[in-house]
Amino acid sequence: MLDIECFSFLNQDLENDIAPILVVATNRGITIIRGTNYRSPHGNPIDFLDRLLIISTQPYKEEEIRKILDIRCQEEDVEMSEDARVLLTKIGVNTSLRYAIHLITSAALACQKRKGKVVEVEDITQFYNLFYDVKRSTQYLMEYQRQYMFKEISAEEAEEGETTAMVS
Repeated sequence: MLDIECFSFLNQDLENDIAPILVVATNRGITIIRGTNYRSPHGNPIDFLDRLLIISTQPYKEEEIRKILDIRCQEEDVEMSEDARVLLTKIGVNTSLRYAIHLITSAALACQKRKGKVVEVEDITQFYNLFYDVKRSTQYLMEYQRQYMFKEISAEEAEEGETTAMVS
């Protein structure tokens, strides 16, 4: 999201005696630096890239997601059945770790409401069906976008609207 002016400012700041620690994350490949016509790795100027320590990241594996969710359950003092843990891990793999972590808290509240001690599959399923993850939300919006007041429309739909307006 940074343009060439922002990179110039950051470069200048990084040359300072008390330079800040700067963390930059990107998923851009070799692409145009915003505000210029030049292409560069990650869309960053070469002189800026020379100052960075680039760390490669990989998606979590299923067993890593399971461990993270187990730790989060311990931190939140949430007892969870083995079947619920398996389901939550599957949800984390298919959606996102953040979404699965949110389900821990919500499912724990459902468990408290039913006066249970251990979060069960039903508690997780209840909130999985109630709250959408990004993929399902996007799919829903694409499916029902015509029903929203402010929606993206194609050029063909815009022309149809103009024709209809002229006839009226």
